[in-house]
Amino acid sequence: MTTKQPGVEPQQTPESLDECRRCALWEHATQAVPGKGPRHAPMMIVGEQPGDQEDLQGKPFVGPAGAMLDRALAEAGVARKEVYVTNAVKHFKWEPRGKRRLHKTPAQREIDACHYWLDRETGDVAPKVIVALGSTALKSVLRDSKATLQASMGHAIEQEGHAIVATYHPSFALRAPDPETRERAYKAIVDALREAHRLVGHHRKER
Repeated sequence: MTTKQPGVEPQQTPESLDECRRCALWEHATQAVPGKGPRHAPMMIVGEQPGDQEDLQGKPFVGPAGAMLDRALAEAGVARKEVYVTNAVKHFKWEPRGKRRLHKTPAQREIDACHYWLDRETGDVAPKVIVALGSTALKSVLRDSKATLQASMGHAIEQEGHAIVATYHPSFALRAPDPETRERAYKAIVDALREAHRLVGHHRKER
């Protein structure tokens, strides 16, 4: 069986994430990093891609951005153990800088290639609310390469039975050039998680 998506070469459908060769990122990554969380979590959080620590440990959001996400979740009143966390792209894309491996933004063709896995996760988990962290995650979740974070923040987007809430990626809040921007970005993340939590509660009341 073969699959075809825009920008993705036809190929055998992989049985497991470790076997995935849908783009070339696997060649320089330590391992693929799957999502983690309850099978039927009402909230799914989607980031961009694994970072250095995630690539080494094989788990999502275990590096500095993950620590910030944990803090924001706690501040928003959301238990991480009740949330499914994953990334739009499952392999770490990086470039060398001395002895360090620095993050490199995935190309659209790599995002498109990984839709296969994100679709499977979304189908298995069936979340009511998806929080997209950053513009790569937003473009992947919406299947819209022209989607912008600024136009999508501050309101929920209904799509295919999910409420989608967009906000900054924690790495932006960590690396923004000045304290005011960092604090504003972090507050936006907390506010988005609170809104996602509210929407989950609203859905439960309607059941």
